[in-house]
Amino acid sequence: MNRLVFLLLATLPLLAQYPPVLPEAKEEVYATVGETALRLWIFSPDRAAARPRPAIVFFFGGGWTGGTPGQFQQHAKLLAARGMVAILADYRVATRHQVKVDACVRDAKAAMRYVRGNAKRLGIDPQRIVAAGGSAGGHLAAATAFVPGFEEAGGVSSRPNALVLFNPVLVLGAVPGVELPKDSIRLDAARFGVPATEISPYHHLQRGGPPAIVFHGEADTTVPFVSVQLYREKAVGLGLTCEVVSYPGQAHGFFNYGRGNNEFYEKTTARMVEFLTKLGYLAGA
Repeated sequence: MNRLVFLLLATLPLLAQYPPVLPEAKEEVYATVGETALRLWIFSPDRAAARPRPAIVFFFGGGWTGGTPGQFQQHAKLLAARGMVAILADYRVATRHQVKVDACVRDAKAAMRYVRGNAKRLGIDPQRIVAAGGSAGGHLAAATAFVPGFEEAGGVSSRPNALVLFNPVLVLGAVPGVELPKDSIRLDAARFGVPATEISPYHHLQRGGPPAIVFHGEADTTVPFVSVQLYREKAVGLGLTCEVVSYPGQAHGFFNYGRGNNEFYEKTTARMVEFLTKLGYLAGA
């Protein structure tokens, strides 16, 4: 296991398990690949709604190698209590399914298509679906917004209407004129399954993309803060809304529930709620 993957995995909550046991959520299979059933865990608000609700789909981190959907359980419960349908998505990873990163992208897009395609049954507004995630899961969420291909042609769109990203991997491959830190993710097709830039959100940013908020630790050496700054600069230059909330001295995974005294879990979720409220996805406090 290389240093990058070790660091990404080490930042996940210590008590997380796979598969997660989430009796308060409804479990559904969104795709079957070979003998692998890929699942969603759906947290719905208790109270009835007069119209379809906004939804958010969380993708877990773990270097595309491990991890568990349970990473974002507390985020999902918080947002369901505020009136959103909050969903945790599983996807194939290298240690469990011997896949490369391009397969992770395919699964993430399939999950988004399933949620939108079943929006009416699930009580979801298909025009208010957020993709969210941390680290490698943040990469997958952003990839559903900007990376073309890696899904069935036509039909229901996998593109989200907004993004909530926690120390995401956004820049894969070289950026002309920029020297990224040595610890940046510079991996080749042998690990990604395709040339890295083909699934790099930064390299596929385009006008008309969804609004985004990005939470990042300025002391992150696993996914360097400069990569998020590059992403935001390009996004804003294209006319996109991309808010970056940075935290001095914080390293990779600082936002996770159960980390320290939950100071940064609480700070980041408060800003997440504010962002979603401004979009009209949550009612004001």
